[in-house]
Amino acid sequence: MNDVVNIYCDESCHLEHDHSSVMVLGALSCPASEARTTAIRLRELKKSHNLNRNFETKWTKVSDGKRAFYDDTLDYFFDNSSLGYRGWVITDKGCLNHDHFSQSHDEWYYKMYFHLLEPLISPKHRYRIYIDHKDTHGGEKVRKLHDVLCNSMYDFDRQIIERIQIVHSHEIEQIQLCDLLTGVVTYANRKLTTNHAKVSLVERTEERTGRSLLKNTLIREPKLNLFHWRGQQ
Repeated sequence: MNDVVNIYCDESCHLEHDHSSVMVLGALSCPASEARTTAIRLRELKKSHNLNRNFETKWTKVSDGKRAFYDDTLDYFFDNSSLGYRGWVITDKGCLNHDHFSQSHDEWYYKMYFHLLEPLISPKHRYRIYIDHKDTHGGEKVRKLHDVLCNSMYDFDRQIIERIQIVHSHEIEQIQLCDLLTGVVTYANRKLTTNHAKVSLVERTEERTGRSLLKNTLIREPKLNLFHWRGQQ
């Protein structure tokens, strides 16, 4: 159990009333031993496209003018064998009935995070999980998520899942890469077509994977792993 794996998490359209029926949670895995090298390379990509090293790679910033940069960033993910991504796609938030299950939207949100992360955890490794800052009340829920994940692995002394920590995306290159991949998956599943650069990234991802982003992959697919969750009607 010497190998440490970092998992970087982000989400898209997670708010209960944000005019989007689709929501996606994403997790980017990277060996801790490769984390610094990966971050340096992602900053070098920014520099090669004449962007400030502190430029934040975000799906909302994808445009025709920065298309080459985002193409190269996406290719870096696919060409780097140490990186893997898992996306948990909620296909229709409109069918949710939180009252029936005696839960708030936030409580359900962290249940979805459990389902996103649980298949990524193996007792053969140790894990440090970083979640992009969502709001000022996330700390208690993240501690609860840590407890539930550890209990599911009988990891009562936290030797497997060492920590779950809230971070700010502008400080972590891998969170930014996760944001980009989550944006690609969300855009495809929302079936949007208005931004040509974003459509191009969706098409590029499907070409690199050889499969549609609208369908599930095998649960242990290591590179780009997707599951489409449909709640009870």
